[in-house]
Amino acid sequence: MKVDVILGLQWGDEGKGKIVDVLAPEYDVIARFQGGPNAGHTLEFDNIKHVLHQIPSGMFRKNTLNVIGNGVVLDPVIFKKEIEKLAPYGLDPRANLVVSTKAQLILPTHRLLDQAYEQSKGDNKIGSTLKGIGPAYQDKIARAGIRTGDILSKNFEEKLNQLMSKHLEILADYPLEYDFPTLKKEFSEAIDFLKSFKLVDTTYLINDKLQDGHKILAEGAQGSMLDIDFGSYPFVTSSNTTTPGVCTGLGVAPSKIGRVYGIFKAYCTRVGSGPFPTELFDEEGELIRSEGREYGATTGRPRRCGWIDIPALKYAIMINGVTDLIMMKADVLSIFDEIKVCTHYMFEDGTVSDRFPNDLCSEKIVPVYQTLKGWKTDLSSTTDEKKFPDELVQYIARLEELLSTPIVMVSLGPGRNQTIKRQLF
Repeated sequence: MKVDVILGLQWGDEGKGKIVDVLAPEYDVIARFQGGPNAGHTLEFDNIKHVLHQIPSGMFRKNTLNVIGNGVVLDPVIFKKEIEKLAPYGLDPRANLVVSTKAQLILPTHRLLDQAYEQSKGDNKIGSTLKGIGPAYQDKIARAGIRTGDILSKNFEEKLNQLMSKHLEILADYPLEYDFPTLKKEFSEAIDFLKSFKLVDTTYLINDKLQDGHKILAEGAQGSMLDIDFGSYPFVTSSNTTTPGVCTGLGVAPSKIGRVYGIFKAYCTRVGSGPFPTELFDEEGELIRSEGREYGATTGRPRRCGWIDIPALKYAIMINGVTDLIMMKADVLSIFDEIKVCTHYMFEDGTVSDRFPNDLCSEKIVPVYQTLKGWKTDLSSTTDEKKFPDELVQYIARLEELLSTPIVMVSLGPGRNQTIKRQLF
């Protein structure tokens, strides 16, 4: 058996949570391989909206084992709150959720450092979610971090106090107000709560499951254009959000990667700062935001909106080895008479290319658009691909032609039943 992968191809918020929930019954294990509480995976069913930040999106499928892998940075305080929110739904998280002993912990002082660093940047803010992600990964790379398995060791408190003391020394240089005793108390309570879960070496767990023939789906967070190496640097997250991150974030060999599902919206959005070639600053952008309810699931910030970006998508498909595409929110574009597709970039020197530039931040780009006819049809109750309006069929066909990859699924709304698996799936 091999590990299938599901990840975002744009700047995050593509709808990964919903699709993981839809696909979960076909898998035995759902495993998060990177990121942390900066993720906001939204699931909507039975007229209830759920937003998961650290817990894998297979949590509502009782026969699915959910794994928080070693590549994740875990905030125990947010983890505790997430679990407690599941109480009304009759779930037993301790029965189908395990946490890697190698996952790094986010400390209260990591969150404070995140705030201090971001505030100090002034107008050059990167748009951090302020969840402590960057500082936690910093400590991991510096070999100074604390891992989940450490909470079971006798010298945990000593290691914790030592690291937080270093953080407090740094924070003394920033004009940031905080109540450290309260933060530490809340953290200690969350650590005790975390100890009640199964903390295991998930590297062996995942590989044993593969050897025994179980089907595994790796769930990514954020999006490919936010990858620390391949995204729009420096306006990126602090982890590898692309397929290679599965290998390092779960401990599986590259040869064990199977199908790679790449999720994208029928248009583009971005939260926070950073380049966005197809961003709309007019009424059309506002219409997309309003119709698509484009507000961050983690931050609540309004998302920047624009037309679909083919050069960026082709780049993301290439670096991820995407085998199957899943298009989200096609229903949102139903309000437009015409829909634009950015097929190329025109650079400052007049050259035109469909390749993603090495440094998107320093390039002045003018999108080259192709205009397609809109479908102007309410798709919310459509359950069969054969009933797609002709204009939507043509839009899908054009994207497949430009991307050289099949679109196997189309989402027409937030609900589970508003997901159409195409005949070629």
